[in-house]
Amino acid sequence: MRLIQKHDQNMTGRDFIVSDIHGQYDLLIEAMARVDFDKIKDRLFCVGDLIDRGADSLKCLSLPFEPWFFGVRGNHEMLALEALERGGNAESLWMINGGTWANKENRPEVHRLLLKALKYLPYARQVEVMGQQIGIVHAESPADWSMIEDAGPAEKEQIVWGRSRIKRMEKTPVTGIDAVVVGHTIIERPTWLGNVFYIDTGAFQTGRLTLINAREVLA
Repeated sequence: MRLIQKHDQNMTGRDFIVSDIHGQYDLLIEAMARVDFDKIKDRLFCVGDLIDRGADSLKCLSLPFEPWFFGVRGNHEMLALEALERGGNAESLWMINGGTWANKENRPEVHRLLLKALKYLPYARQVEVMGQQIGIVHAESPADWSMIEDAGPAEKEQIVWGRSRIKRMEKTPVTGIDAVVVGHTIIERPTWLGNVFYIDTGAFQTGRLTLINAREVLA
């Protein structure tokens, strides 16, 4: 799989972007219903962290197989992968960070499903909307969006785990892209830093799952 997948403009329907789902399947369905989401014409892009901390994580892990759903991998998908393949400290870290839902499931089945889902979860997506380009990663983009094409281990870790930009409240725009939408860091309300839009409103804690029309990102 390529590190980034690019999508042409949706000529028949709308595009939406949703924040970290974290096993809150019912909240997602409710949010989609509020915007009259059309599974035939519309597309839903997700900033990652489909699983952990929510009871319906297994259901959410099946979302990448839906033809209308387009996610990127988050740090919780990677935590799960490390735990299921290595055990030990990786297992403990996963459990501490919300992986306990897997204890009620068939572990080999969870592992199989995760490996299959990751084939549909690149590190980044790029979507054309109204003639402009929106980038989507889980945590943090490199300073130059084009660096994702050839990202090495350090860049991949930044994409999935990074928080340096929001810690510094850095407003310097990411170059090579019109806007970037990220999750990972919980904020009270969707927030812009330069051309980077943070949308994780902590659904598993607050019950508020952010789902926005991609056109609003460029408004």
